Amino acid sequence: MSQTQIAVIVGSLRRESFNRRLAEAVALLAPPEFRFQQIGIADLPLYNQDDDAQQAAPVLRLKAAIAASQGVLFVTPEYNRSVPGVLKNAIDHASRPYGHSAWAGKPAGVIGVSVGAIGTALAQQHLRNVLANLDMPTLGQPEVFLQAKEGLFDADGGLGPATRPLLQGWMDRYLGWVAQHRR
Repeated sequence: MSQTQIAVIVGSLRRESFNRRLAEAVALLAPPEFRFQQIGIADLPLYNQDDDAQQAAPVLRLKAAIAASQGVLFVTPEYNRSVPGVLKNAIDHASRPYGHSAWAGKPAGVIGVSVGAIGTALAQQHLRNVLANLDMPTLGQPEVFLQAKEGLFDADGGLGPATRPLLQGWMDRYLGWVAQHRR
């Protein structure tokens, strides 16, 4: 049986990012026939439409990784009640030039963790609006808005016992979503 490739886009560049840790921990909940690969976005230049005709090597790498995947998982923090600029920059790059979006038709999942009490609820809502415009079928339920607090992760970097069942249920639904929308 071949592996189903899931591209993981983490919307934080911070070395000790809670969202990077979440992306790594949640990937461990998937069965072995799924491979989750984080796609780096730190080296992308700022999006400029003038560059659409000759996209930079990091942009082509991003687009190739998305094209090779059967689904995309976005793991985003919330900055000022929205998505981080670096994530929006990556989304814009891979959607261009017009008519050549790497995102179109890829089933998406959205999760995130933040120190705020509402987690990443508003960032996720903004991201879902963008993904709808990009023709990405996005898992609507269950939604996962996590607050970074004691017990979220265990000592080994995995999910804490209180968080694991919630995210296992989310992962099971997301993998079914990918299978349902796989082209």
